[in-house]
Amino acid sequence: MAENPELPLVRRFEAAGFRAWPAASVQYDGTWAIRLTAGHPAKRLNSVNPLDPGDLTSLNERIGRAGRRFEACGRPLTFRMSPLSGARLNAHFDALGWSVFGESIVMWLGLGNAPEVEKAIDQIPLKDTGRFLRAAARTHRLGTTLRPGLSEIIGAIRAEAGLFVLEDEGEPASSLICVHDAELAGLFEVATADDRRGKGFARRSILSALKWAKLRGARQAWLQVEADNRAAIGLYRSLGFADVYRYRYRQPPGAPS
Repeated sequence: MAENPELPLVRRFEAAGFRAWPAASVQYDGTWAIRLTAGHPAKRLNSVNPLDPGDLTSLNERIGRAGRRFEACGRPLTFRMSPLSGARLNAHFDALGWSVFGESIVMWLGLGNAPEVEKAIDQIPLKDTGRFLRAAARTHRLGTTLRPGLSEIIGAIRAEAGLFVLEDEGEPASSLICVHDAELAGLFEVATADDRRGKGFARRSILSALKWAKLRGARQAWLQVEADNRAAIGLYRSLGFADVYRYRYRQPPGAPS
């Protein structure tokens, strides 16, 4: 599936990602979704996302307009290149000498064939965003400057968002956000504290979160993971997640990645 993903399937997960992890500002130039978020530096929230391989008119002019928007927001111009971007736009960036970096994998799991989810421990998600952010400060090493931005993102999620924290000896061991959006359950910010890694806490958290979402009607789970995070990919594949497609980022020469 990952080698030649069907574009309708890619569009489905891309749309789910936009809804589940909303940017503060979204503008369109043709079918390019320009996402910017002043309060958080994540590339997913600060990138141009081409959504139609055939939308190739006035490329240099539109790239220039996007660059001015990013400059006004204090962000480096960044394109997020999924299969919806198409080979011709990638070739255009190649000719301009743009860099390629930050490859990630989108993975999915059918919850109807996930026996571990059925056996998972029932866990009630937190209602207190502040408590979740304090836990994430330990599990995700989330700096104080990023907490307000993450809080704003969580507050902007329109679908039901479950904030999960698993503790060990009174300390946060793992944390994640599960966004239940109709038949989909998206996993975000999955993290384990450095001194609790390799002990199964992330696995237990993921399974409990997916059980929570499945009981609310989710039929498929999905997530995005950096392609060089071998430990996380190994965990997800052991749970039954399979690759759907990959995306990468591109920036003009000299831009800070």
